[in-house]
Amino acid sequence: MKRILFVLIFLVSAKSLFGQNTPKEYTEKVKKAEAFYDAKDFKSSANNYSEAFKSNGWKASLNDRYNAACSWAMASVPDSAFSQLDKVAVKFINYNHITTDTDLSSLHTDKRWKPLVEKIKQNQEKAEASLNKPLVTKLSNINEEDQKYRQQIEGIEKKYGADSKEMQEHWKTIAKKDSVNLIEVKAILDKYGWLGPDVVGAQGSITLFLVIQHADLATQEKYLPMMREAVKNGKAQSSSLALLEDRVALRQGKKQIYGSQIGRDPETQLYFVSPLEDPDNVDKRRAEVGLPPLAEYVKNWQIKWDVEQYKKDLPKLENKSKRK
Repeated sequence: MKRILFVLIFLVSAKSLFGQNTPKEYTEKVKKAEAFYDAKDFKSSANNYSEAFKSNGWKASLNDRYNAACSWAMASVPDSAFSQLDKVAVKFINYNHITTDTDLSSLHTDKRWKPLVEKIKQNQEKAEASLNKPLVTKLSNINEEDQKYRQQIEGIEKKYGADSKEMQEHWKTIAKKDSVNLIEVKAILDKYGWLGPDVVGAQGSITLFLVIQHADLATQEKYLPMMREAVKNGKAQSSSLALLEDRVALRQGKKQIYGSQIGRDPETQLYFVSPLEDPDNVDKRRAEVGLPPLAEYVKNWQIKWDVEQYKKDLPKLENKSKRK
């Protein structure tokens, strides 16, 4: 499923997906589907996706349909998997993703697979006809280098520990890759400005953000105004800008605005929401930029969001952040 990258590329607000607020049952069923997937109960995951779609008049986001197809494929129900993929293929353009996603490997020998991916390939070629192909290729390679080693962090940490020699060496590798990627991206930004999906595709535009998000503070401060302007002009996502705004604010000794940045207590190894401005209204701000509620977001780090308790803990969290 490769959920992290895929969700990032298709991160949109519920309103823009359906033209209205997403039904509560839809959201709850999708959450259950994701939990069953993580627990490797793929049949239950797939069934919950179906129940979610039914609750919304059989309308669903591209991302949720794709993930439902993955669950059906892993549950060895190819007919249902192809049923979802056929709907996805109308708009899906990421040929490389679908052909390399191991969740769908069981479908490759089915006679329906080749026509499906050929349609997606044609979608991609049509969408990229007016793109700057050399820059698309360059940013695709940068994206792979940026994400590949970060996707290995959890496995290395579980095997050797967060403070292990192996983990420290891995972070050094990431730092080296980031420095090379940054040279390439700075050259692109300085020459062309912030390029949108119309020039480098959706993934290419997001890659510019990822590399700057992983850069040093001086670099982030330099390109933050450029990204703000890009969002105004539809060349970058407001949800991505929110993450950069938060990271820069914290590095400048201020509080974050959207709650996107998560800290970790070195003594307890527990995660926490880094110092946040006006916690009571954070979800309003997140909704404005297309981010999900904070309580939903922080579950990725096993954090239970309690705004009243957070406000009590905030002075202590600020002290922790200052000591870093």
